[in-house]
Amino acid sequence: MTTSALTTQGAAVKRAAAELAQASNETRQAVLTHVADRLLESETELLGINEADLEAYHESGPGRDRLKLDSQRVASMASALRAIARGSDPLFEVEDQRTLDNGLRAERLRVPLGVIGVVYENRPNVTTDVAGLCVRSGNAAFLRGSASAQRTNEFLVGLWRDALEKEGLSRDGVALVQDSSHESAIAFMQLSDVLDCLIPRGGPSLIAAMRENARVPYVLDGDGNCHIYVDASAKLDQALNIVRNAKTSRPGVCNAVETLLVHQSVAPIFLPSLVEAMPEVELRADTRAREIVPNATVATEDDFAREFLDLILAVKVVDSLDEAIDHVARYGTGHSEAILTEDLANVDAWVKRVDAAAVLVNTSTRFIDGGELGLGAEVGISTQKLHARGPMGVRELTCLKWVVRGEGQIR
Repeated sequence: MTTSALTTQGAAVKRAAAELAQASNETRQAVLTHVADRLLESETELLGINEADLEAYHESGPGRDRLKLDSQRVASMASALRAIARGSDPLFEVEDQRTLDNGLRAERLRVPLGVIGVVYENRPNVTTDVAGLCVRSGNAAFLRGSASAQRTNEFLVGLWRDALEKEGLSRDGVALVQDSSHESAIAFMQLSDVLDCLIPRGGPSLIAAMRENARVPYVLDGDGNCHIYVDASAKLDQALNIVRNAKTSRPGVCNAVETLLVHQSVAPIFLPSLVEAMPEVELRADTRAREIVPNATVATEDDFAREFLDLILAVKVVDSLDEAIDHVARYGTGHSEAILTEDLANVDAWVKRVDAAAVLVNTSTRFIDGGELGLGAEVGISTQKLHARGPMGVRELTCLKWVVRGEGQIR
């Protein structure tokens, strides 16, 4: 796709965004419900198309897992759309209002951002999640997926375009870039006359490309070097279950734990139990941890800074809560950080001092997810601090507009 063709497609998406912004709540809900129905009705066809993408994909590991759809994942995609549709409508909601001394009445309304551009790798579920959140919030979704998922994405976007047309809206309210080349990704990031917000969903190379090439405002869905700290007062049986869930339930996602910090007073008991509970996980441990689990791999400095996205866990023994917090501050990526403890003072310190989009207490990092937190789904998990932070749902795809009503006042 040439830059001019991409610009032409973008112009159509922008026109559709203006139409979606004025669509009724009921119309936007109906679009999502229709797509949810069609996902289930066309499951066999969808899985067959996805299988073709999988057959052409020659890599193993987390990338393949992200690309794969099955009956359970299709059902989850449909369920997420129904949850988003049931949620409250953020559009034109009055955020605050006041009457000034001169009689002017000022208020702020929630309005759509406009055109949301998303660049993502594999993950066909992102196609429906993003489209659902965008349409629900009155935004157009302009999607640039990866070549590995192109067939699946084209089928899914076709469902959205049919649903929009069925409800009397422009099909271009959800659009997919056909060219999956590197050049098209760069050109997409520079559509300053089309995109109002850009969100990347992918690895470090995509994030680096975004930082270097984007000419529109973006929200970074950053790396997830997530930590769990097992405090001296933690319930160790509970901690074992939590760590195992956070590492092994789906290791290739951004909310999986990557580094385990264990207080020195419980490490001799906890670490051998962890090895027994997670034999499939490779531990990369510091010197003190290896004194307890000598078969662990020696951890390097790089290991503590990495997002493994695999069945690998970095382990460090610490002397105190302060040392654990300092470690997170040094190596964390601002995603999700958990403490397992029965000490309320330590809970308070962790919540107040750890700088991250999400902090957790006595639970798995895997819960930092839009669907799990009641948002229905998410466009991404922002590790930035402006506009949105953490899982981005419907409200995070809106901004505020001042409305000032007067009766002839002049300044």
